[in-house]
Amino acid sequence: MQAFVQHAREFLPILLQGAWVTVQVTALSFLLSSVLGLALALCRLSPLRWGAAAFINGVRGLPIIVQLFYIYFVLPDVGIRLSAMQAGVIGLGIAYSAYQAENFRAGIEAVDPGQREAALAMGMRPALLMRRVVLPQALRIALPPYGNTLVMMLKDSSLVSTITVAEMTRAGQLIAASTFQNMTVYTLVALLYLALSLPLVWGLREIERRFAAGRKAP
Repeated sequence: MQAFVQHAREFLPILLQGAWVTVQVTALSFLLSSVLGLALALCRLSPLRWGAAAFINGVRGLPIIVQLFYIYFVLPDVGIRLSAMQAGVIGLGIAYSAYQAENFRAGIEAVDPGQREAALAMGMRPALLMRRVVLPQALRIALPPYGNTLVMMLKDSSLVSTITVAEMTRAGQLIAASTFQNMTVYTLVALLYLALSLPLVWGLREIERRFAAGRKAP
């Protein structure tokens, strides 16, 4: 136990630097996936639905790691060069945009059609109807799967280590390779992932509870 504590003090600063990169990758990828996912969801409900559906199914049918490899290793062959960090964020963002699109689409379709008809009857334009009536309710409905996607993305951010992004898993791999302290290193990595994900889960659950209470209030 004493040896574990000693090694933990030595390794933790490096792993915390990697944890900060993990947070950055997750936050930026989540933002990108949300914007792309909402755009795809709106396309699914428009005349562009066939193209959007093809894109979503294609992205969902490919492993995330293959998408990362393609962006980082293949795109330079056609003149598009990205840093490992940029490729990781874009790859995760695109991969998860397909899932976000389905979350948003389900939320939009769950909104009572009568509200749309009433708003249109009052002369509200479709764009304004979507922004003021449909989307606020759809986002509340989609909140649980939306939050789950964030937690999943935090864990899957470890995949960007395969393209040399120095996030937490990559930092752990490098430390373990140079010190052979596998048990200590990967125990610390696991604990740090839990330290990041569990408060996120609890926070999202509290937000869901408050939204649920708000819907039930008279």
